[in-house]
Amino acid sequence: MDATRDPDGSTSALAGFPGPRRQPGSPAPTLRGDVLLAAAAAVSAVVLGAGPRPDGRALDALGWTLLLAAHVPAVWRRRAPLLSFACLVVLVAPYHALDYDHTAPMAVSMLGLYTVAVTGGLLRTALIGSAVIGLMLAVKFGQGLAEGRDALRVTGWIVAFLLIGVYVRVHHQYIASVVERAERAERTREEEARRRVAEERLRVARDLHDLLAHSITLIGVQTSVAAHVLAADPDRLDRAAVAKALDDVADTCRAARGELRATLEVLRSGTDDGAPEARGPLPGLDGLPDLAEAARTAGARVELTVGPREAPPAVGAAAYRIVQEALTNAVRHAGPGLTVRVDVTTRDAALTVTVTDDGDGGRQEPAHAPGFGLIGMRERARTVGGTLDAGPRTEGGFMVRAVLPLAPAAPGGLI
Repeated sequence: MDATRDPDGSTSALAGFPGPRRQPGSPAPTLRGDVLLAAAAAVSAVVLGAGPRPDGRALDALGWTLLLAAHVPAVWRRRAPLLSFACLVVLVAPYHALDYDHTAPMAVSMLGLYTVAVTGGLLRTALIGSAVIGLMLAVKFGQGLAEGRDALRVTGWIVAFLLIGVYVRVHHQYIASVVERAERAERTREEEARRRVAEERLRVARDLHDLLAHSITLIGVQTSVAAHVLAADPDRLDRAAVAKALDDVADTCRAARGELRATLEVLRSGTDDGAPEARGPLPGLDGLPDLAEAARTAGARVELTVGPREAPPAVGAAAYRIVQEALTNAVRHAGPGLTVRVDVTTRDAALTVTVTDDGDGGRQEPAHAPGFGLIGMRERARTVGGTLDAGPRTEGGFMVRAVLPLAPAAPGGLI
């Protein structure tokens, strides 16, 4: 794998070179580091070239020119590693061919080989290393056996620096992959957190809609009954009927207040991970008779048939909320003299909930102000892997039919 490159085409610091990653548009830190490294290598070359007992003949003007010029390409070794190495070879090859001190350019030569290995793939490194070693051995053994033996010693240094470069490149690739996996995992956690927040907001919206719509509808009908009794014949006031209507209103208010308090307590004390267990017991099939009785207090005739009441809590809660919303919509929109039939049966490993009415409303949501009742019922059915169909009946009235699988569905939301 080649080194990672920045948008401007330069090799990044983490692609095999130590130091911080260069910011786009700010090459100064990288360039300054390479200049300092090239200068350090040049200083070591001067010290070795001017020292006693040189490995080769003493440097003259041409030798010093070739030696110092060989360090210049190291300045752009990160931005153009192959070009930098080619220029190095062009300058070092005649330097060695003229038998100048062979030790002096050792540092910059090894730096060039390291750069080739750390910025390129394994095949490119092997080809360039083999070419350098082969050319050096051919030239040296052509000069004699003693020169060839010295070249073999240098070959070990060449291989060592190539291996160091390969190791550094692989290590940084591993670090980059670890960082990438960590970033991907963090993004996944953030997306999961956002998904849970969205699901919780949707659940709260459904709960508040069901609770408030149901309670407000019943209170409205019950207060209408009390107002009708008061206005029908003030001289012959049916105090018992008025008292019953007002008691029904008070009971509905208390029930709504209790359920609203429970919902708010869950929101205040909910766990960070959104665990459903923190919500307390869910309403279920056992609560359907209370829903039917509440609808009866609003003036509807309710026929309730519930088969086996054993169902998973989530399925039972979905059925409860669907029946609650269907009864609320029927009482609100179906007109006077309403008869509602609620059938809950179990067949083919699924709970079937059917709510029909014979009212003259013929629809569940008023055309001028569409609400969220049908949307909420469908969402509740989907949370347990079920389906819901709703619409006017050909013989009049409205029907809601939900099929809820009894087998646990994959968690996709909260009731």
